[in-house]
Amino acid sequence: MTTHAAIEQTIPSLRRFARALLGTAQDADDLVHDALVDALARPKSGMADQQVRPWLFAILRNRFLSDRRRAKHRATTPLDDAGGPAAAVRPGQEAGLQMRDLTIGLAGLPVEQREILLLVTVEGFTYAEVAAMLDLPLGTVMSRLSRARDRLNDFMDGTARPRLRSVS
Repeated sequence: MTTHAAIEQTIPSLRRFARALLGTAQDADDLVHDALVDALARPKSGMADQQVRPWLFAILRNRFLSDRRRAKHRATTPLDDAGGPAAAVRPGQEAGLQMRDLTIGLAGLPVEQREILLLVTVEGFTYAEVAAMLDLPLGTVMSRLSRARDRLNDFMDGTARPRLRSVS
């Protein structure tokens, strides 16, 4: 398999991760596009197929963090996507309500915990791969993952409320 084919196979996972980080499909698609442009502009030669996926996730995360730092310095704050699918869930649809609660719970986690939780549980990376990808010690990855799971479980059980985000 070529590097380009491995990149193409990773795009759905990148979109899912970006959507979880950003909350809207449009912002996620923009982030994935920018990350892929960065990856294709600076290809790594001699990279094995199994190294392409973690490399792309690292590029996407770094781009996300850079964009977030840049946005803090801007004067305007983007409006939330108020008319999203979570607002259209009918009261009798328990699965839809659980999905809405899970989405709210994930959004309430600090980014440092949310990204590790998503990389391990949704994308299937090992703790060691996540530690290398995020340039963190293995113990930090494990403790952040544990705290994220605990907070999400508490939220889903109704024993915790989501953290409020400060708008500045």
